Amino acid sequence: MAGLTRRQAMASGTAGLAAVSLSACAGDESAPEDLLRVAIETEPDSLDPLRGQFASAALLYKQLHAPLTEYSPSGGLAPGLALTWRSEDARSWRFTLRPDLAWSDGAPLTAEDVVWTARRAVDPTTGFADLGDFFAVIGAREALAGERDPDTIAVTAPDPRTVVFELDRPVGNFPVLMREFYPLPRHAVEAHPDSWTRPEHWVSAGPYVLASHEAMSLELRKNPYFPATDSVAIQTIAVDVVDTPATRARRFRAGDYDLAERPPSDQIGFLRETVGDELKAYPAPTLTYLKINCAQPYLSDPGVRRALSLGLDRAFLNTHFFNGEAQTTDVVIPRQGEARIEPRHDAEAARALLADAGYTDASPLRVTIRASAGDRDRLAIAILDDWARIGVQGELLASYPLDLYQAVDAGDFDIALARFDRGLKTDPDFMLQPFSRNGFADNTNWSGPARDEFDAIMADAFAVMDAEARAAHFRRAEVVFLSAMPNIPLLHERAYWLVSDRTRTSAEIQPQLWRDLSLR
Repeated sequence: MAGLTRRQAMASGTAGLAAVSLSACAGDESAPEDLLRVAIETEPDSLDPLRGQFASAALLYKQLHAPLTEYSPSGGLAPGLALTWRSEDARSWRFTLRPDLAWSDGAPLTAEDVVWTARRAVDPTTGFADLGDFFAVIGAREALAGERDPDTIAVTAPDPRTVVFELDRPVGNFPVLMREFYPLPRHAVEAHPDSWTRPEHWVSAGPYVLASHEAMSLELRKNPYFPATDSVAIQTIAVDVVDTPATRARRFRAGDYDLAERPPSDQIGFLRETVGDELKAYPAPTLTYLKINCAQPYLSDPGVRRALSLGLDRAFLNTHFFNGEAQTTDVVIPRQGEARIEPRHDAEAARALLADAGYTDASPLRVTIRASAGDRDRLAIAILDDWARIGVQGELLASYPLDLYQAVDAGDFDIALARFDRGLKTDPDFMLQPFSRNGFADNTNWSGPARDEFDAIMADAFAVMDAEARAAHFRRAEVVFLSAMPNIPLLHERAYWLVSDRTRTSAEIQPQLWRDLSLR
């Protein structure tokens, strides 16, 4: 496949389109009135929110667990398990829980559960896959490194409804970060430490509980103890993992699903014609980019990485793989309210930078791109074709997503075609955070003075309470990041969902909060 040209890659995509068209048919119109049928892209790696890293896991956490603070129906900040929160200095945060909270088995949910979960989060044997700003809790970093007892971190419960977090530095948006901190039921986890996420042992506080979990499918049922259970309209949700985008689209068109995430990006125009308003597009904090292994000697030079960026025709990629509906970009943070500047595509400048680094037609740069099989490998082929035009010799290694993630984490890659969707985090500040120290996208082995400068500015940014001032810090950090270019931004995508006519959703945000949906 690595030898395919753009034309052949596009032909491959067209063949897939034809397959979808030919196989679509009238589907099952007899779905139960209180059952929502959902198709997601990948199997969650864990239903324990202190372990899972995949986007699919994060999506399911929103249904199964209740965070300390919550996403409002429009994506903003709202009360969750905590009814109120306050701080005078952004270092000490006091959260007051709702009265009479209960777990799904009826046991009381108290501040001690929150404290216990926080300690478990920094225990190196059970802790967060991505701690992010939870590192700011006094003692958290040392505990996760095995240098401090997790029970001594600065999270306390002065009374059954109050939780206090003491931070080692100001974090102005700490309550916003708590929208994805999910307290766990201590009594259930300690009773079944290795199997508490199985349906027969499941206990949680979210709008739904796990009723069954088999290979590639889950069933969720309404939790009568959820604080806002009276507002949850849908009783049961059947979730299937359908890992091929074209198959998800075909089965949605066949009537098998009411909700399907991420239809094929290269079939958006076709789907608009065939399903009409059932294809929903949402503004989204979604970035497609190239992850560079800076530890590879031939990719350690920022000039080489900038050459690879300059050699890319992003407009072509957008037109032919995203139906022209994404936004080409060479920055990480989307520019809002500013005049649009098309990313620079300059093959001659790219060749000059490569020559400065010692790469010529006689001695070319050779790289391998890793990409997930499906619609992404065709995009990678087009990228390789662009690079061939500047004298770079490349090959494609397509694999399943899990294999790709493991290879990147192990440092076994040159370049990886990557994508992240920050979900309901609409604040643009969140776009740069994955690349910060210990962020989930901090796996390019980038080091040196520029990295140290970037980390310092990011640390300053997290300490600022005022949103506008904090955004200015992130922009400064982004300048340093883009100068070193450990990652190459390509496109800001829109988020697409297939939503059946029987499903009522908000027009404002992606349908990720299933508690707020209803069925006609």
